[in-house]
Amino acid sequence: MSDAVQDRAATPPVSGSGQLAHGALKGVDSIVMAVAGTAPGYSISASTAVLVGAAALAGPAALLWCGIPMLGIAFAFSHLGRGDVNAGAAYSWVRKALHPLLGFISGWAVVVSATIFMVAAAVPAGQATLSLFNENRSWSTGAITAVGAVWFLIMAAIVAAGVTITTKAQWIMSCIEVAVLIVVGIAALFHESGRHGAAFSWNWFSPTHFGGVSGFAAAALIAAFYYWGWDVTANLNEESKQSKLANLGGIIGVVIVWALFELYTVDINLFFSGNDIQTQGTAISTALATAVGGSLMGKLMIIAVMLSTIATLETTLIQVSRSLFAMGRDNTLPKAFGKIDPKRRTPVVATAVVTVVSLGLFIASGFIGSVSTIMTDAINAIGLQIAVYYSLAAFAVTVAYRKQIFTSLSNALFIGFLPLLGAGFMAFTLIENLSGSGLTAEAKWIGVGALALGLIPMVWYVVKKVPYYERRARLASEDELDGQLAEALV
Repeated sequence: MSDAVQDRAATPPVSGSGQLAHGALKGVDSIVMAVAGTAPGYSISASTAVLVGAAALAGPAALLWCGIPMLGIAFAFSHLGRGDVNAGAAYSWVRKALHPLLGFISGWAVVVSATIFMVAAAVPAGQATLSLFNENRSWSTGAITAVGAVWFLIMAAIVAAGVTITTKAQWIMSCIEVAVLIVVGIAALFHESGRHGAAFSWNWFSPTHFGGVSGFAAAALIAAFYYWGWDVTANLNEESKQSKLANLGGIIGVVIVWALFELYTVDINLFFSGNDIQTQGTAISTALATAVGGSLMGKLMIIAVMLSTIATLETTLIQVSRSLFAMGRDNTLPKAFGKIDPKRRTPVVATAVVTVVSLGLFIASGFIGSVSTIMTDAINAIGLQIAVYYSLAAFAVTVAYRKQIFTSLSNALFIGFLPLLGAGFMAFTLIENLSGSGLTAEAKWIGVGALALGLIPMVWYVVKKVPYYERRARLASEDELDGQLAEALV
């Protein structure tokens, strides 16, 4: 038995805990979950106005130049997921490759970003649902968040019912969503009438049109939010059949959503002016579909966005509950988080706690301000938090497998260059946005303040000398990885 396996086996299950549903997901399920986690329909609807506010016509460039390092991070996650099959994903990997304190910070960044995201996702879910009944009515923030909260409770119930049921729901929602997006997106490219935006230019993809370094960093932070969510596949690796396709799920997911994001940012630039985009806000994708195919196509897009948003509520709840489960299992958070339902094999306590906290945030958000304010501050705050754990995880794979980097060209590219590019890009985005004036004070306080709250349990359990902070651990070696994958493919 390898040291990596021994390390996992040496961690005794906490009282009332058990194992997750091992092998419940197939390789192709990982791709579906990656796309559902990124939620292209939701991301386009929720983030386009924010991206245009930061990058103007250079939105396609922001998504392109963020997509390349994001792919490097996806390769890092794929490799690390083979080296350590753990529901905590970055939380466990960073601990073993870098340091336990950094591992905890990575896990906590996942928890707080996902929890804040519940509000950012509930808003478009509620708005899309209400739009089906009256597309032209201006609904109050309270009504929108209330309907979003109802959808969240439904998704929480599905997640609690088990990962198999969750995956089946994702197949249905994601297939409808992606089909509508492809039809509308391609049709818009060839639909000449109704265009009131700019004439197409390859300069939209140039990295030189952001108004300086700070402008590029602000756009990159939003672009990172577009892509965020594909890594839910890593948090599901204890519940996935280990195969080559499962390990590539996140990578394939990033490529699929990149193509959709680029398609839609180009379409929206063609059809709408900057002022039109800001006016439409989270309804911009519906406005595009209506311009291309009339009210029927607009209704289909509303359904696609609604399904996308509901789907990403579900995958985000999966991600945060699995992260809390892993941290409870290691006793870096209360042990109760490590308990699972013995029948459904789901982390019942973690799911319940996140549900209650998120509902509290839903209620509070109704008193914060307009939908636009909520979305902008939430997206930027989450961008800061995901930059933390993405950069640490990408750097971790290079540190852990540094001896293998120069043994082959593929290793140099996929373990060395691309992950380091991703880590450096995320670190740059984080530092530049924190030091600059592009973000509101509220976004910075939410982003950094929520991360700082994690210092409380971290210090508490360090003082208590829990094994996570005391025991040495490592990731599986390159030879062990090859052996594990060979066994999985037989």
